[in-house]
Amino acid sequence: MNKHLLALQDISPTQLRALLNRAAVLKQETASGIRHQQLAGKSICMLFEKPSTRTRVSFESAMYGMGGQVIFMQARETQLDRGEPLKDTARVLCRYADALVVRTYGQQVVEELARYSEVPVINALTDLHHPCQILSDLMTVIEKKGAPEQLKIVWLGDGNNMANSWIQAAAVLGFPLTLACPEGYKPDAAILESACKIATQPITVLQDPLAAMQDADVVNIDVWTSMGKEKEKEERLAIFRPYQLNADLLAKAAKDAVVLHCLPAHRDEEITEEVLEGPQSVVFDQSENKMHMHKAILEMLINDTF
Repeated sequence: MNKHLLALQDISPTQLRALLNRAAVLKQETASGIRHQQLAGKSICMLFEKPSTRTRVSFESAMYGMGGQVIFMQARETQLDRGEPLKDTARVLCRYADALVVRTYGQQVVEELARYSEVPVINALTDLHHPCQILSDLMTVIEKKGAPEQLKIVWLGDGNNMANSWIQAAAVLGFPLTLACPEGYKPDAAILESACKIATQPITVLQDPLAAMQDADVVNIDVWTSMGKEKEKEERLAIFRPYQLNADLLAKAAKDAVVLHCLPAHRDEEITEEVLEGPQSVVFDQSENKMHMHKAILEMLINDTF
């Protein structure tokens, strides 16, 4: 069994379903007033290079909500900023905490930390993957629409880290996925190729957003300019304009389709105010589910039930 969560390709279908089921139970128990203490006496160290609102607060709330403690550090405030090797940082921090939650740029950073850490390393976002976000998104899809195997799930826009993790989730869990991305902004080719080799249902990458949206049950969208790509913003605005999720494009989907966005949203860029605030949007339920999913991830990894 894997002791780290670095990318969804690394976990089994059984593990993925266990996380989804456990998160749903924890959410129900929280709503019933049950106080969780499964991680009492435990602590996590959160090491973040990139800014964060939802990921940071949801992990902190999850850990406190399970009875544990949190140590938060920005990478620029650590000796990493002065050149300390990642392997030294990993071997020290794992003696202070029961898990490391890392939000950074390069996937190689979390992989290096995991190589030397004796406690679980959790990828809270890299430029290549965003596994914890997609797990909470899948939890939301199941809540709102049922089993993903029976749905048409669409990713619209940039083939970024979110798209890569959706592709891996589709391959591991066995549901169909359609992505619409502009030329030059498609998902990682190696990730797509690897996923398609094990997928039991089609993973399709299109360029035409209208074709992708036909009869969609779930529409997922993200910002057009991810962190670290700010210099490309004006160019991206022009290229991605046809992929804006507006009322006309949403009308191509099923009438009861739901809209997901991991936030923050740039209103009237990748998604219009009308759609984001409309009746088909479930983005704030989606945000809440990050906390419940993170509870499940922390509990199962720290208590070695993953």
